[in-house]
This record gives sequence, structure tokens and C-alpha cells, in this order.
Amino acid sequence: MKSIIQARELSRRFGRTLAVNGLSLDVPKGSIFALLGPNGAGKTTTIKMLLNMVRPTSGRATVMGTDSTRIGPAEFSRIGYVSENQELPEWMSVRELLDFCRPMYPTWDQDLCRQLVHQFDLPLSKTIKSLSRGMRIKAALLSSLAYRPELVVLDEPFSGLDALVRDEFMRGLLELSDRTEWTVLVSSHDIDEVERLVDRVGVIDRGSLRVLESVSSLEGRFRHFQLTLAPDGELPTELPDSWLLKESVGRSVRFVESDYREGTGVQRVRSVVPAAENVTASPMSLKEIFMALARTYRSEGREQE
Repeated sequence: MKSIIQARELSRRFGRTLAVNGLSLDVPKGSIFALLGPNGAGKTTTIKMLLNMVRPTSGRATVMGTDSTRIGPAEFSRIGYVSENQELPEWMSVRELLDFCRPMYPTWDQDLCRQLVHQFDLPLSKTIKSLSRGMRIKAALLSSLAYRPELVVLDEPFSGLDALVRDEFMRGLLELSDRTEWTVLVSSHDIDEVERLVDRVGVIDRGSLRVLESVSSLEGRFRHFQLTLAPDGELPTELPDSWLLKESVGRSVRFVESDYREGTGVQRVRSVVPAAENVTASPMSLKEIFMALARTYRSEGREQE
């Protein structure tokens, strides 16, 4: 599948701080891709490098076939961008904002604009300054979607929004994704919100990309295991590296298997732990997988300090 975004060994330093370290990724055209990671992991810096807001210290990237350092007005007319810190002209009304944006985009779709105004319940006559944070984000999203961009970039769009606004935001994207050919790159640490939207995931930790694969692949290879040791049994001192977050209390043992194989997972556990009884394997949600990875990366970081 053709990639709309390609990054190779992207790095960015701010003084002595290495914010992004040798990051390489591909975002397939037509996909909904989530860049996940805790606050400060390097997500926003990565997006700013991709959109020519920040120059990479090293490495390179292309977006829609254009070198990221050459992205300008022609490319931005094909990119929709919404950020948690996005600034809008507060003195304008919502109607004036849309009237201001419309002439700048040859592909502006007025029917889609009206549909989004209705769907987001936006008050056209109110000034942006008087809108709630949720309404401002929806106004920013509307002004970034009405021209049917090829690429939509959302940088922490759900930060500070209440549950109802987040749900309306997500429903709008999901419904439009069914009718519009575009690619979405969303950066977030709100896993609950992106889980029902995305089909491919990158997990970034301290500036490094640690995971890059489809959601179905991730959900297929992660399982939460629980077992009970036989009365006289012991847990071996050497356990597979793919067993994460190993915990034992008395005879009860639990861990996350990050390399699960359907049909052989339980047998593998019994071969590693001969004293294992009552072995169960449970599927994990994307949020549970992310939390397991984040806890593992944090533990690794402490060991390196």
C-alpha cells in the first residue's frame, strides 16, 4: 500500500534534550493512524517536523510526496490540521471564520460545511471568543475538514474536552471517513477515544518509536495470562522476554504475553512453567496493550538510570 507519509531516522534536539530519536515510520494512504505515547514522549515534535513547523536535526520525511522541509501553501491546502493549542481569530464569528477560510481552498465543499455545522451544532453568529473550549475545537475541525483534505492531522484533539464533545468529535470523523477518501494521523494519549477509530498504531516512548503495526496484529499477539502454581510448584527464575509485567502473589501468577500464538499459547506456558495449573488467556483492548507497554518502557527507563 502506498504511503502518504514516510519518515526515515527523524531526530530533533532542543539544546541537550533529544526530543525525537531516529524515528522511522510509514503511514499508508487511506489509513487512520494513531501515534500513541505519554505526555512528553515526542508526539507533537514529530508532527511539527512532518508539517514543516520544526526542522529536523537529522533524518528526512516526505508528506504527500513532498519533502517535509519544503511543505508550503500548496501542500497545506490539501492538509487539515487541528491541535489542542490551535489559535483562532477570537474576534470573528463562526460564520466569519468559515467565510474567511473558504476562498483559500479551491476544494471547499459548501454542502459538507453545512452538514458539519449542523452535526456539530455550531452557533454561526457567536464569536469564537465566546465559545466553550469544546466548541472552539469543533470550529477548528470544521474549518479543517470542509475542503476535503487528503490528509487530516489531529494533535491531541481531545485534551480537556468533556465526554459528550469527545463523542461528537469522534462520530463526526467516523461518519465522514465512510464517505471521504482521506488519511488521518492522530496523536493522542486518550486511548479510549482513538481505539474505535484507528486501524494502525505507532507507540512512541522518550522520542523513539517502539511499536509500528496494525491494531489487529497488536490485539492478536497480546494476551493477559493468569495461572495458579501447584502446591509444591515454583516459578522458574528464567522466563521468556515476551512475558511482560510478571507478578506473583502466593500461588497466583499473572503476566502479559506479547508474542501470543493462537492454538499454542497455553501449551507454551505449561512447557515453561511445568507446575502451572488453571492457565487462562484473555484478549486485551488497545488501551490495555498500550498501558502494558507504557509500564514496561517506564520500568526499562528506571533500570537504565
